Amino acid sequence: MMAKKATVGTPATLALARAGIPFTPHAYEHDPAAGSFGLEAAEALGVPPERVFKTLIARADAVVVVGIVPVVGRLDLKALAAAVGAKRAVLADAAVAERRTGYVVGGISPIAQRSRLRTVLDASACDFETVYVSGGRRGLDIELTPEDLITATGATLARIGRD
Repeated sequence: MMAKKATVGTPATLALARAGIPFTPHAYEHDPAAGSFGLEAAEALGVPPERVFKTLIARADAVVVVGIVPVVGRLDLKALAAAVGAKRAVLADAAVAERRTGYVVGGISPIAQRSRLRTVLDASACDFETVYVSGGRRGLDIELTPEDLITATGATLARIGRD
């Protein structure tokens, strides 16, 4: 008799389940040679890349914050700073991002981070019934409504993405 392979939850999926927030996990085979984790996810899952969002960690003045933007665009650091009431924002170092979130780069989920960070979701997320974000490890995205993503992260909405 073969033992079933146990599926181990991530902090993000466990937190969503505990909170009763509906989501759909989507696993795919991660290619370590992929140039963009988000575009890789969109292609592997057969989803328009505008619906797949990346989680970026930045320093806004002296505070570490989260920006969630479509993988097809870039984070507008000036817009992010304005959204959190800061003068300026810069992307955080990978080591800072990993330490503050508890996730590895390429698998940073906006949900259930080690530290509760101020989070801003790009307003374009509301253009879709559901969006995809990292599930907390490379090769795992979770699909949920923008409203549920806002609930799970405490995010505010602002136009922080650019092409």
